[in-house]
Amino acid sequence: MTTMNKRPYSLSELASHVGGVVEGDGCVVISAVGTLAGAASHQISFLTNPKYKSQLSDTSAGAVILHSSLKDTAPCPALVVDNPHAAFARIAQLFDTTPVVASGIAETAVIASSANIGSDVSLGHNVIIEDNVILGDRVTIGANTVIRKGTRIGEGSVIHPNVTIYHDVIIGKRVTVHSQTVIGAAGFGYANDKGVWLPIPQTGSVRIGDDSQIGASSSIDRGAMEDTVLGTNVIIDNQVQVGHNCIIGDHSCICGATGIAGSCHIGKHVIIGGGVGINGHISICDKVQVTGYSMIVQDITEPGVYSSGQPATSNREWKRNTIRLQKIGSLFDRVKALEKQV
Repeated sequence: MTTMNKRPYSLSELASHVGGVVEGDGCVVISAVGTLAGAASHQISFLTNPKYKSQLSDTSAGAVILHSSLKDTAPCPALVVDNPHAAFARIAQLFDTTPVVASGIAETAVIASSANIGSDVSLGHNVIIEDNVILGDRVTIGANTVIRKGTRIGEGSVIHPNVTIYHDVIIGKRVTVHSQTVIGAAGFGYANDKGVWLPIPQTGSVRIGDDSQIGASSSIDRGAMEDTVLGTNVIIDNQVQVGHNCIIGDHSCICGATGIAGSCHIGKHVIIGGGVGINGHISICDKVQVTGYSMIVQDITEPGVYSSGQPATSNREWKRNTIRLQKIGSLFDRVKALEKQV
């Protein structure tokens, strides 16, 4: 949760905050962040992508965050750090003007008598806190959110409006969950008896580690018998589906519109691009990156970058290649026949 009482900082103060070095006037006053192309003299920007290097010479920013290799190219005071993007993130947090999710406990909030509410908790209008829920200190829960019985939410966590968290879910400290997300709904577990689907009760739960972020409209299913587990500092983008009994390791990143089927085990420091589909019962080792729109159908056991999506081409070329692909079977047979003749 952010506060609205923001103040300007000198560039030297910002350097101390992120552990950087000032090149130029450290007294320049910064009160906001901005892009290289659009920043004004009271704003600070950054450069990490070489694609935008041409914008540096013309920037009107009051200061820029740069790697030491670029410090001599800045037309204004520079904050030199090893990781400009991370430094920018920490500075942007100082100037964040996002309104608080809730402040105080609204009269319309419904709190079960058996719930355990910590100090400085904020509950928005129409929040429902069911039996035996435990909310840590400084937890903030937005309007119309439902926290079902037995769930525990760690201190400093922020749950945005219109979230549903099912029963017995465990959420760590400083976790953020964005609107319309559902955590702990029944996993997709069914048995088929002569064409009739029989639901299997999902008696596990969901555990989410400290400092994780869950995007809007995502679904994290509870486990069938054991828990679905997200580790520490896992970040989940919008509209992501995590199936039952999945395990996602610490510091991993799942980008938008990705679907992860049940019982997948994803390692630590894994990055899954947008629109990726992962088949059930797949294991992905640590330090893997999967590019967008890939389909993972077998285990990945070695770190590295993996892809399977096809880049877009002109419609004419796509049609021609599709026709050729349809003929690959007969072409294979012809090649085998020629090999026999040779």
